[in-house]
Amino acid sequence: MIRREITTELMEAAGEYPVVTVFGPRQAGKTTLVRMAFPDKLYYSLEDPDVRMAADTDPRGFLSDLSDGAVLDEIQRLPALLSYIQGIVDRAQKPGMFILTGSHQPELHQTVSQTLAGRTAVLTLLPFSLKELRTYRKDWPAFELITKGAYPRIHEEDLRPTRFFNGYLQTYVERDVRALINLRDLRTFQQFLTLLAGRIGQVVNYSSLSSDVGVSATTVKNWISVLKASFVVFELPPFFENIRKRVVKSPKIYFSDYGLAAFLLGIETQEQLSRDPLRGGLYENLMILDVLKNRLNSGKRPEMFFYRDTHGTEVDLIIKHGRELTPVEIKSAATFTYDFLKGIEQFRKVAEDRCKPGFVFYNGREQYTLKGTRVFNPLLHEGLEALSL
Repeated sequence: MIRREITTELMEAAGEYPVVTVFGPRQAGKTTLVRMAFPDKLYYSLEDPDVRMAADTDPRGFLSDLSDGAVLDEIQRLPALLSYIQGIVDRAQKPGMFILTGSHQPELHQTVSQTLAGRTAVLTLLPFSLKELRTYRKDWPAFELITKGAYPRIHEEDLRPTRFFNGYLQTYVERDVRALINLRDLRTFQQFLTLLAGRIGQVVNYSSLSSDVGVSATTVKNWISVLKASFVVFELPPFFENIRKRVVKSPKIYFSDYGLAAFLLGIETQEQLSRDPLRGGLYENLMILDVLKNRLNSGKRPEMFFYRDTHGTEVDLIIKHGRELTPVEIKSAATFTYDFLKGIEQFRKVAEDRCKPGFVFYNGREQYTLKGTRVFNPLLHEGLEALSL
């Protein structure tokens, strides 16, 4: 397995905090990451029934053998351990004692925040970034990459994406979702997932989703909350801070892996995707997600938004640095046109002195700088990680 970009942030956090907690979706590589970063630490997976039984039956006895700490994998299987860990680290006052990983339980996030407040650094690991994917191939065509996805096992083991995602989806829905909500009909939830994939990059409309799926708007909101908590989707909030215009105030939805979204839509090849009307949304998902990964891997808050006013002016991504705002337009087309700049130019007028030079990410081969805006393809040139976004 390659060295993950987040490793530096993980090691630095372990040098400052007694506990580091790594959250992320299943199969994102959390276990491999922490075991590679801390090869000399004792390792226990709470997925193992005998380990979990020992820790659950006698938590003090289990932890008494871990005077130097340990890696505890899948801590959501036994969150009660966190209270005992709190006591240990308070007495020891040593950094880097416990490295925890967890996924898919919203209650776990709350428990960690409450029980280990001030004692743990919290990191989020998502599937491979574009920079990490270049280890496997230098020149990824965007549409091929979207259909393949970024989950480590697909690339490490050269797995067939459709087979991987079919198993991933079944495991996720049948195990994790049922643990989080009381699902009577799995097929309805799977239909909802597919409909959500078809709305990538669109402003969330709960009433429309409710009507199409045949469940209440409240149920739709609950389901989206579960998908966010289990790292299947994420929301991009609208930007309306100090904007003197009427703007959209509902978020957009994107998937934490574009390959899973393509699979849900039945898109299996780059040729199929290149002709699909949803290619723009999936390409947008790819680029926005990679900006998010770069920020999370560096230990930064996302501070990412989109902008749309009631007159139709829109910028796909706004990245906030203090008071400064960087606008980014994203286009799946391979041919540049000046229309790509319109949203950014309109946003400059609204944001005034807060707006930094922007970017246009597109699927062509040339790169330009026009009116202060850089236009390029992150898959062909230096990539998003070099832009300090």
